[in-house]
Amino acid sequence: MLKQIPLYQERQYLGYNRVSTLIRTVLALLCFMGYYWSEHPKPISVSGIYIGSYPVEEIPASGHIFFILGVFILLLSVLLMYVLHIHTIVYPNYLILDGFWGSRKVKIDFSNIHTVKKLRYKKNSFRRPVYNLFIKEIVKFYTSGNHFIELKDKDGFTYRIGTQRPNELFKIINNQINNF
Repeated sequence: MLKQIPLYQERQYLGYNRVSTLIRTVLALLCFMGYYWSEHPKPISVSGIYIGSYPVEEIPASGHIFFILGVFILLLSVLLMYVLHIHTIVYPNYLILDGFWGSRKVKIDFSNIHTVKKLRYKKNSFRRPVYNLFIKEIVKFYTSGNHFIELKDKDGFTYRIGTQRPNELFKIINNQINNF
């Protein structure tokens, strides 16, 4: 059997989602602030805001757990930059979306697709990484990026595939659908 050559491939990694990265960074900063507070336990007043003394002064080196936790969160963020979330592969007659670890592959046959659109996400919306999320007859695949390709099939399902390279993916899918 001949192996088909992919027309397009894109890998999206979990560590590049902005909202998740922001949350992990804020948590790490709070941990480092807790560590600083444990090392300098005297109460201070800054611009009318009173920060009391460190509450656990009796336990020696109690703030070191904050430092270790902050470093762990930063290391986790770096590690997530290498964890594959979605692998999009376009072949001549179909599209495959492969998720991470034990998730099922999703195969979208181009013979069932009747509409392809390239759209942009809202500017200020927070988007979390999703794989094969089904809400109100819309199946979503997203890790990072500002654009997505919307495919509508003859059964009434809508597939929204987030991508970093929307022009290239749209052009290839549109060419494949026009061939049917």
